[in-house]
Amino acid sequence: MLTAIHRLIKYGIQTFWRQRLLSIATMVVILLALLVFEGLIISGVIANTAINSIQDKIDISIYFKTATSEDEMLRIKSNLEQMTEVKSVEYVSRDEALESFRERHKGDVTISQAVEELEENPLSASLNIKAGDPSKYSIIANYLNNNVSGDLVEKITYNENQVVIDRLASIIKVSRQVGLLAALFLTIVAILVAFNTILLGIYSNRDEISIMRLVGASNIYVRGPFVVMGVIYGLITAVISIALVTPVVWFAAPYVKLFIPAMDLREYFTSHFFLLVLYQLLFGIGIGVISSFIAIRRYLKV
Repeated sequence: MLTAIHRLIKYGIQTFWRQRLLSIATMVVILLALLVFEGLIISGVIANTAINSIQDKIDISIYFKTATSEDEMLRIKSNLEQMTEVKSVEYVSRDEALESFRERHKGDVTISQAVEELEENPLSASLNIKAGDPSKYSIIANYLNNNVSGDLVEKITYNENQVVIDRLASIIKVSRQVGLLAALFLTIVAILVAFNTILLGIYSNRDEISIMRLVGASNIYVRGPFVVMGVIYGLITAVISIALVTPVVWFAAPYVKLFIPAMDLREYFTSHFFLLVLYQLLFGIGIGVISSFIAIRRYLKV
């Protein structure tokens, strides 16, 4: 078995080297596909971080009338927390709301003095509700409208934020669909290019393949070298793609952080380095091997 594997690898390398110009051309195309594939992964992480950062700043707030009891507000909070669409609910008391208002306007002397002169806290208690998925805010808003008495509530902010919430939900949905379609398209293109190159290799070695079949060579000895070629394509292009992407990530990381403070691109890349290498190897080798099998089955009939 080891001898057979050694021979297949040897013949595969020999075939790869004999048609090295075609092999280089194929690897260039596969390399471009791998670079775009890795770019999709990294850009997807950046986009998700940016979207999550925006999403964390969007919520629905319920402002209660000052006569509403704290027990009633906490009961509503408890009911909301039981909804699967709700990620978290924060209760802000009137005193906490006033303290937050003072903190936000501590640099404005006029407002600070006006607040100090008030005999009673004019601010309402509130609940700040965050959904796990922005598209679910409409469900939460409908629940509030149908199950929370208007006698208790002064204002619900969903209608004010609805445009932003709906737009964010659309961005998330479209970005995921575009990413999947782009990855699928590039995979198909890379497989077709590798397929045609391996087909040319089969054609250029047709006499040798015919002799092998005539002397009784098994299917594995005919197929093997071309499969090995596909593996070689994937290995080499995966290593080159990682080598090219690494300095680009290091250079771009500070600029990404300026626009998205929550995104540390260097930290993500280093912590996921081996996983990214594995993805590249699987993707590159997969393109080569799948292309080899398609070409062999279609044109060698073995």
